[in-house]
Amino acid sequence: MKIKLTVVIIFLLTTFASAQSEFGFLNGFPKEETGRFQGGLGLSWIDGKPHFTFRLTPDIAFGKWGIGLDLNLEFDSDGKLRDENFKTASDYLSIIRYVRYGQKKDNVFARIGALDYYTLGQGNIIYNYSNSPSFDNRKTGFAFDLDFDKAGFETMYSDFTSGGVLGIRGYVRPFKFDAGMSKIPILNTIELGLSFAGDFNSNAAVFSGRKDANGNFEAVKKDESLSMLGVDLGIPIVRQDILNLDLYLNYTKINNFGSGINSGFIMGLNGLGLLNVSVKFERRWNEGKYLPGYFGPLYEIERFSYDSSTGIPMTKAQQLDGITTSDNGWFGGLNAVVLNTFTITGSYERLDKTPNSGRLLLASDISPKGSQYVIRAGYEKYGIQSESEVFTTDDRSHLYVEAGYKPMEYLLVSLVYHWTFTPLRDANDNVIGYEPQKRIEPRVTFVYPFNVGK
Repeated sequence: MKIKLTVVIIFLLTTFASAQSEFGFLNGFPKEETGRFQGGLGLSWIDGKPHFTFRLTPDIAFGKWGIGLDLNLEFDSDGKLRDENFKTASDYLSIIRYVRYGQKKDNVFARIGALDYYTLGQGNIIYNYSNSPSFDNRKTGFAFDLDFDKAGFETMYSDFTSGGVLGIRGYVRPFKFDAGMSKIPILNTIELGLSFAGDFNSNAAVFSGRKDANGNFEAVKKDESLSMLGVDLGIPIVRQDILNLDLYLNYTKINNFGSGINSGFIMGLNGLGLLNVSVKFERRWNEGKYLPGYFGPLYEIERFSYDSSTGIPMTKAQQLDGITTSDNGWFGGLNAVVLNTFTITGSYERLDKTPNSGRLLLASDISPKGSQYVIRAGYEKYGIQSESEVFTTDDRSHLYVEAGYKPMEYLLVSLVYHWTFTPLRDANDNVIGYEPQKRIEPRVTFVYPFNVGK
């Protein structure tokens, strides 16, 4: 199922945004002691069938604490509640989208709930991972980071209910332990890190299978989990108000499989509010049976599915096991904020010799403060074989586009197009894969920002 999206080309060359819950990694959190009450009504066509929708997504910050809710109710034309969002305990828990303390990169950061585009360290193992790419199968996880200046750690776990991705990274800044060296600006921020990550979901390492006598999937060859170790080195080269430049080097080994090395730079340019840019570029050297950034944005979709008619599985572990030769590659990423108003971000990666190895992630929000117009879009896709298929939606794509107008200060009238995923379940209500789902929704949203205690 593929649809040419000519209009998306315009959006993706000039915009790419994230909206609450659909694409969460550009939203950020409200400033301290502020919040926003947001709710709305819509008429949503889900795979061509009309549904009346009600959504409530308040977001509030009390000092360093914050909480966000996400209640989504969908009723069909007969008034029956669509229950796909309420199949498991995790679905009910996910109404609390998150509870947090601090923000990523703070000395103390904690979050429980949805994990939006989470990166561990420099991203050699976990890069922009999301635990809930499907709104119909949301997960509750946590992230917890502590930075003691001389050393620290980052942790995350994706799913309390059915097992999932665990990531742990400890790091040390060795020159900070010496009184003299700790005063040297560049040396005192050199960082050494050690990471462990693994997927402990029961379908994390399925390589072959079949249908059993009851018609359910039965794994023939599988491991209990899939895990990996990584070592990283970060070296700051320039630390100025206008320009920052860091070099880094990573080595990663996937247990019982291959290993890889990646090296590159991260450069940040502060244009005094006119243009703030961050660029990441790296070269990757990969052995056979190795994939860099294994836990990526759509990993939850890639992990496991199977053909219900034949019982043949399609898994990311199979893809890893099928890489028989070394294959190097490139990665590039960009994040830009123009006039403190327009946000554009994206990344693209590809291996040198593997045709279907392209991965694209783009995002932007063109909604000037005080403007009556809102344009948001989000797009990600894996398994890109040629650039001609970049702007097509299929079972490897996730797309969100919203265009709206504010007739009043607190009222937004918009049209949403969402190409997403819905879970496929067996007779026991277990998720056995995902299939594309198309949503078109005219929406009226009430958005009211406020200050806490005022």
